[in-house]
Amino acid sequence: MATYTITELAREFDITPRAIRFYEDQGLLSPTREGPSGRNRVYTARERTHLKLTLRGKRLGLSLSDIKSLVDMYRSPKDTETQLQSFLVVLARHRAALEQQREDIEVMLAEISAHEEESRQLLAQGAKTSLTE
Repeated sequence: MATYTITELAREFDITPRAIRFYEDQGLLSPTREGPSGRNRVYTARERTHLKLTLRGKRLGLSLSDIKSLVDMYRSPKDTETQLQSFLVVLARHRAALEQQREDIEVMLAEISAHEEESRQLLAQGAKTSLTE
């Protein structure tokens, strides 16, 4: 069975060992411990997959709570249909949040454009006034 050290995983996924320890603290990873006083973390192929799922969830912008739910579903693949339904709910909730953010950004951009135009007009009026004085 393939195993990995924290350094190997950090290098493979281009993250820090500290980030991996953080995900472990959050319950997303559960490596075994070996060596003197159990100091060395040993990650199995399954833990590597959990890390990969975690990083994919982060790229999608999911919360750690949602990512943990997904990783937990992966840990117990008893009812794939239920897991997929749960995943669709998480994705729908995330999509709705992103669409709301996009709408908010579009409103803010329109406000910025209006302020820019108003400022340009005021500057143009000020330049005309100073030329006629």
